[in-house]
Amino acid sequence: MIIDDILQRKKMTKYRLAVDAGIPHATLNDICSGKTKLEKCSAETVYKIAKVLGVSMETLTEGGIHATERERLYEIGLPAYLQQDLDAYKDGLKNGSSLMDCLWGELYGSINIAEINDGAITPEHADYLRQKYLWGKKKA
Repeated sequence: MIIDDILQRKKMTKYRLAVDAGIPHATLNDICSGKTKLEKCSAETVYKIAKVLGVSMETLTEGGIHATERERLYEIGLPAYLQQDLDAYKDGLKNGSSLMDCLWGELYGSINIAEINDGAITPEHADYLRQKYLWGKKKA
């Protein structure tokens, strides 16, 4: 769920989100577990969660997450080392670098470190980056 992804990137707990948003922790747990659909919550609850997370209300609702919005979220707020390697890889693609194998390896390693060692990105987030940039199933 998008809330879990954002919480992990912000290194914030569900409890902290509930406290900062002023909503019951049990309510947030029900939303995150799927027991309660966010779309069925009051606009006030969705607004409070979105405000604390720093995203739009539409981003939080399943119907409001378009592929381009998810991609935009997946490519911002990355750890500095991963962002640097991603930018270098994109520049290499754009300029036809002769060092693409090295840039590929650096990006692959940074994605793995961010996911496995640092926990800075979710497995879904890491898979998205690998598919888009390394495995070539999506265009860069």
